[in-house]
Amino acid sequence: MTLIAKPLSLSFEQPLPLQGGGSLRNYHLSYETYGELNAERSNAVLICHALNASHHVAGHYEGQAKSEGWWDNMIGPGKPVDTNRFFVIGVNNLGSCFGSTGPMHINPETGRVYGADFPVVTVEDWVASQARLVDALGIEQLAAVMGGSLGGMQALSWSLQFPDRLRHAVVIASAPNLNAENIAFNEVARRAIVTDPDFHGGHFYQHGVVPKRGLRIARMLGHITYLSDDVMNTKFGRMLQSGAALKYSTQEIEFQIESYLRHQGDKFSEYFDANTYLLITRALDYFDPANAFKGDLTQALARAAAQFLLVSFTTDWRFAPARSREMVKALVANERQVSYAEIDAPHGHDAFLLDDPRYLALVRAYFERIDLGDAA
Repeated sequence: MTLIAKPLSLSFEQPLPLQGGGSLRNYHLSYETYGELNAERSNAVLICHALNASHHVAGHYEGQAKSEGWWDNMIGPGKPVDTNRFFVIGVNNLGSCFGSTGPMHINPETGRVYGADFPVVTVEDWVASQARLVDALGIEQLAAVMGGSLGGMQALSWSLQFPDRLRHAVVIASAPNLNAENIAFNEVARRAIVTDPDFHGGHFYQHGVVPKRGLRIARMLGHITYLSDDVMNTKFGRMLQSGAALKYSTQEIEFQIESYLRHQGDKFSEYFDANTYLLITRALDYFDPANAFKGDLTQALARAAAQFLLVSFTTDWRFAPARSREMVKALVANERQVSYAEIDAPHGHDAFLLDDPRYLALVRAYFERIDLGDAA
């Protein structure tokens, strides 16, 4: 059965208070839904996206052959998150460049494009805006909130900001905060963008240019961190781009891995917004629910009431299994119901998007046991 997706949008006039101060008013959120909301309104699942994804989670757009949702292997009729049973909501975060209000939109205060003036948003701000969307859809309590990577941070934050509004939190390939190495990767990527001569302090729209060079480098750097050493060696090794002879050039592409990374960077620079990249990586940096508890994660997670599924992958060195185990330990210390799986997969951080049979079977089994008759 082919799942046909349809983009939707909701506008909100009430100002959204922001964690960093100030508020955002007259904003809209882009979203999609899949499946049907049951009569009890107890079968809704919210999907939170990672850095460069969107609300287009599953299915295809009618008449567009290459329009598959970014988690289409996970969500749909008969899939692990079965839309024959669940009403799934995909939402695009504020500050994104895929439909929801962001730097490319008009600032109602000035009548000009936001650009660099778009306010800094946090994971907590995203969750607060998502809760308003869920309200507008008439849903009091979600069966589950689910996400991978940055999406997993949002699922965790949901369990803390609105503990009574979800029954399950599914946190995949994620962490309770970024370590120094991850913040460092984000900063190098941001510097690549802001030092691009075409960035113009974030107001490049007014100049009719895009800081593509900076975006390319940011994507190349990020992509390296999403893959494992094993995958890169198996796929590329030291294979040359053209024939067996070295060119002995510092400028030309010599190795296939170089060609691959440049291709990824070129693609990314054509569709992603530079200010959005800065905003989302900063939200990643800031997320740390234990900060208000002097670094005590157990105290921070004491507010959570949901049941949890946490999944990590052995070769994910950006969000290593040890980070998931930190969350498991803190939840167990609070006597919460927690299921945890560490999947021995070779794919690195990207594994949460791929077709590992054990991983997909695990998620399927978890969602099959969610009771849809226990809504509050």
